[in-house]
Amino acid sequence: MTPAPQSLADRRRLLQLETLHDLALALYGERAEQDLLEELLGRVCLVLDPAVAVAVTRDAAGGGRAVALVGWPGAEPTGADLLAEPLWRDLLAHGGPVTRRDATLAGLRYRELVAVPLAYRGVFLGFLALLDKEARGGAGSEFSVEDRRFLESVAALAGVALDGARQFERLETQRERLAEENKVLRGQLAAEVGGRRIVAHAPEMRRVLDLAERVAPRGVSVLLRGESGTGKELIAKLLHHLSGRGGALVAINCAALPESLLESELFGIEGGVATGVSARRGKFELADGGTLFLDEIGDMPPVLQAKLLRALQEREVVRVGGEEAIRVDVRVIAATHHDLERRVADGSFREDLYYRVRGVEVELPPLRERREDIPHLVRHFVEEFCRREGIAPPQFAKDALALLLDYDYPGNVRELQNLVEGAVSLADGAIDAALLRPLLGPAALSAPGGPEALDLESVERRHIQRVLHLAGGNKSEAARLLGLDRRTLLRKGF
Repeated sequence: MTPAPQSLADRRRLLQLETLHDLALALYGERAEQDLLEELLGRVCLVLDPAVAVAVTRDAAGGGRAVALVGWPGAEPTGADLLAEPLWRDLLAHGGPVTRRDATLAGLRYRELVAVPLAYRGVFLGFLALLDKEARGGAGSEFSVEDRRFLESVAALAGVALDGARQFERLETQRERLAEENKVLRGQLAAEVGGRRIVAHAPEMRRVLDLAERVAPRGVSVLLRGESGTGKELIAKLLHHLSGRGGALVAINCAALPESLLESELFGIEGGVATGVSARRGKFELADGGTLFLDEIGDMPPVLQAKLLRALQEREVVRVGGEEAIRVDVRVIAATHHDLERRVADGSFREDLYYRVRGVEVELPPLRERREDIPHLVRHFVEEFCRREGIAPPQFAKDALALLLDYDYPGNVRELQNLVEGAVSLADGAIDAALLRPLLGPAALSAPGGPEALDLESVERRHIQRVLHLAGGNKSEAARLLGLDRRTLLRKGF
């Protein structure tokens, strides 16, 4: 039996139901509010054929948040324009759909307007309005009762979707805020490792800490490079601290032990290998589940380099005098102040080992390239030393700080720490340039410019120049940092 042909009204009702179904699926996704409004208007216009359609939402303060328009002629209104219209106040007062005839909306004249509030659980989020139904397919040119019901159903769906989108947005904002707070807390936690604080105000050092934080949770090998005294061991402790590995951090200096002793220290030794020798675990076994820090790896003898490479590749070690392979789970952090590429080129360091330990490379800047940290380091070392010694901290005079800022520190942070502790030990209430200058040693006197470069006036000028550079040439900011009046800088020729 042939089904009876559907009437136009039946086809329109079917289209409305299909549209509601499709719209429900389309609106319930992780989408921006603007996208939701545009999707909403596009589908409504396909069913109800308005000449103009508009949807607007407001924020918590009542201002415009998102606007979508279809068919609007001329200059488009803003969200604030639409929410300032009497129509919005009528919708709020009525709490439901409204119909208006022969009036204007944001300066646009219409014959007929149908509007519904976008709301959820009593909270009005905005409105949807259709203007002037177009006559198509024999249908009338006015919005019908069914059109209004359909529009109410659409608005109900949209209210739920908008509320869900805003909840998702709030959760995402909260997640980002918590991530930032967590990052700050991790930074505070990372700032003190093993009772030692990492001072990092200079951008160069902040980049090191940022890279360390990103790579720490991964199992990749890390190669720390930098001059002696730049803090490679402290960064190795930080990497282990942030790694989440449950085992211990075990360190060994590859340059401090002869080859025979270094091998047994690394891989362990079996009992009875020599008279009086008992079995002993090596650093690899002790670091199982944790981190092995190989300091000054560039000084490791070539024979041990081959054994180290095998241990890293196979993840197992064989003790000196033993035959059984022992499985180990070790994350390796290596450090060197040598030019490893040059050592690879001259054959004193294995190329395959070089690439094995250089998973991620972290270059620590010398202190002369992070002078912004010097005042903070001085304060930290003074407080740490005086707390340990049980004495009152002395004051550093400006000329003393200027001298410290101007010095190049061949021994880097370690040299600055020793210098500060020596100065505090000799101080009698205050530390000035006269007390510090002899402690700087021959390196300062043999620097370019000779001893005369260390007179107070020269040191002062160089210090002001450095602070001006740090302040980006801003003399007012530099004067503030120096504790001077801006006119004083001008009198000094800056």
